[in-house]
Amino acid sequence: MVAYYFPPDGSAGVYRALRFVRHLPQRGWTPAIVTLDTDAHPRPDPQLLELVPSEVDVVRVPDPDVWKRIQARREEGTRATLRDADASQAASVRRSHQRPVRRLARHIVRTIEGTVYYPDTARFWIRPAVAATVAMCREKQASAILATGGPWSSFFAAKEASRHTGVPYVLDFRDSWTLTLNEDFEIWRPSWAERRDRRLLMDLFAGARSIILRYEAEAECYWRAYAPALDPRKVHLIPNGYEGAIGEFHAASSDRCRVLYTGTLTQYRYDTFLEALEVLRDRHPADAARLRLSFVGEGGADLASEAERRGVSDLIETGGPVPASEVDRLQREAHALLLLGVKPFRGYELVGSKVFNYLKAARPIIGILPRDETRNVLEAVGVSTVADIDSPSEIVATLRQLLRNWSEGRLGDLLPDREACAAFSAEHQVDRLARALEGLPPLTPFVPGRVDIPNSLKRTIGAAGWIQ
Repeated sequence: MVAYYFPPDGSAGVYRALRFVRHLPQRGWTPAIVTLDTDAHPRPDPQLLELVPSEVDVVRVPDPDVWKRIQARREEGTRATLRDADASQAASVRRSHQRPVRRLARHIVRTIEGTVYYPDTARFWIRPAVAATVAMCREKQASAILATGGPWSSFFAAKEASRHTGVPYVLDFRDSWTLTLNEDFEIWRPSWAERRDRRLLMDLFAGARSIILRYEAEAECYWRAYAPALDPRKVHLIPNGYEGAIGEFHAASSDRCRVLYTGTLTQYRYDTFLEALEVLRDRHPADAARLRLSFVGEGGADLASEAERRGVSDLIETGGPVPASEVDRLQREAHALLLLGVKPFRGYELVGSKVFNYLKAARPIIGILPRDETRNVLEAVGVSTVADIDSPSEIVATLRQLLRNWSEGRLGDLLPDREACAAFSAEHQVDRLARALEGLPPLTPFVPGRVDIPNSLKRTIGAAGWIQ
């Protein structure tokens, strides 16, 4: 497995690969990992190393990119400053970053990066990763190379290792490369670089033994954009999921209904949610007084500042990132869990991984969402407490429904359906993964044309592929 993100890295991209590694041996596969050197992780969570089976060989390959290490240190310094800052200090830091000279400098740097780095900012990791993968394939007599991305350099490394060894490669998409456009690096890339990405992905699709995608709509997008190279018979649908048994629901007694949000906030919308809290406080003050919202993760300072401006800071508390074990504890103590939709960008409807860990927590889920794949998952497991992200009135009604059930001792009525949630368990998904590795037909065939593509991509993808 070529997995750039792997424990002790604590970022969200780690968990999918980790679940695969832990459960593949149950289906007769022995994984060995090529990943990024330990010292390079910006968000380490050493406790995750305890979840890696001791018999799994892990080869850690350094990224020799000096410039990226410099940038990573600067970004970590900024994050540390913001974590320790109060709302006014955080606002001052952000104002300094928006000065004209600094904006111009960022513009120049991003433009250069978008031109130099190909296919992404991990490009200098490719050569050592290929060498390590080739050596491991020969030592282990590998039957398949599974590359999980992003970064998409891992796909390129897998293809090159396959060319050197003859071992077939399988592509696992955690995001929708070339379809979505939501990162600073992608935004600054010239159009010729995007066209080059598409040619590379066309080649990767054509040579892969199997292609693993998360959703049927995502597969439909790729099929329409890359129909000459993407064989629908190779497509295996494996959404993100969770590991372990679903917990038991026990509502702790409290004078307030505690709602928890975990994870980064920087890419997510909370403007209409805060607006709804204003309405709740003004029109239903008794309900507002019984509600407490906790946000744990990066970006809390901005939310706290906006909550203070709107006069609802007494309903909200924020905190920085915590280890996965602490997240689990906080979820067990919460009465409900909150999901927010991402800020719109091209292909934003295909984004969503936080929901799956929430399913395992056995708590009511409050979804403040657009029409996206996260909402589809909640509907599939019977969650009724979902409000349109652009409708503060719907959000208020959903919060009041939660508060009614809480006050009446009926929170259990709002739980996701356990049997439906089991479809997203790692134990269930590893069967699909094993078939992809073996090159067998998928358990759930992808049928082109059965679903529509997201609205934000309809102007980009035509009926016969990319609009040039």
